[in-house]
Amino acid sequence: MTALTWHPFAERPDLVADPVREALAGSPLADVVEVTEIDPEIADTQALVDATDVLLEECANCIVVLGRRGETERVAAGLVLATTRADVNTTIRKALDVRKASFMPMDRAVADTAMEYGGITPVGLPTGWPVLVDARVTASERVVIGSGLRRSKLRLPGALVADLPRVDVVEGLAR
Repeated sequence: MTALTWHPFAERPDLVADPVREALAGSPLADVVEVTEIDPEIADTQALVDATDVLLEECANCIVVLGRRGETERVAAGLVLATTRADVNTTIRKALDVRKASFMPMDRAVADTAMEYGGITPVGLPTGWPVLVDARVTASERVVIGSGLRRSKLRLPGALVADLPRVDVVEGLAR
């Protein structure tokens, strides 16, 4: 098991995707967010937990969901603890006010976020996207999330996730 070395974001901005770097630069969160380099082969949550000292309970996964209301497409991101599953068909669907919600296709999510698959994070998402965060994420002491790249991870206090732009903390977003 490998112990990861965490650095203040300001020391290693090269380890995050461009939109993440832009979102954190000059933000009060830049002083508390940490980043670590990882092997891209262990970017997926379970592989990360199996190979490093990161606990499953610390990990939060970001999903991108889309739905349609008439001719209008609606997109949102969701952030849930890795020990839970996002409630896409009820809670997220209702938050988007659509009849049906589903995961955005991978190629489109990668293109629209300018982030790598397996590294998509709620930090630096497109301006029009709401970010729905399960309340359990913000109650966590700290969370490990994507950095926009498969070769690194971010870590920050769970409570500070609520301070990210366009975040709406939702009870029961995950099961």
